[in-house]
Amino acid sequence: MTRLFGVLVGIGILLMASFTFQDSAIGWKDGHSDIGFWWAVITGLLTIAGVATIIGTWIHTQQTED
Repeated sequence: MTRLFGVLVGIGILLMASFTFQDSAIGWKDGHSDIGFWWAVITGLLTIAGVATIIGTWIHTQQTED
C-alpha cells in the first residue's frame, strides 16, 4: 500500500509538471520569454521531484532480508 501511495504521488507531481510545461510553451509562443523560461525551470524541478519520488518509493519499499 505504501508503494502504491508513493507512486501515485509521483505521478501527481509529473502531472503538475505537464501543466507547467504547457504554460511554458504558451509563454514562449506568445513572445513572453521570461514567463516561458521560468515555467520551464519549474517544469524541470517538478520533473526531477516526480521521478525521484517514484524511484525513491520503489527503492525504500523493497523487501529486506532480515
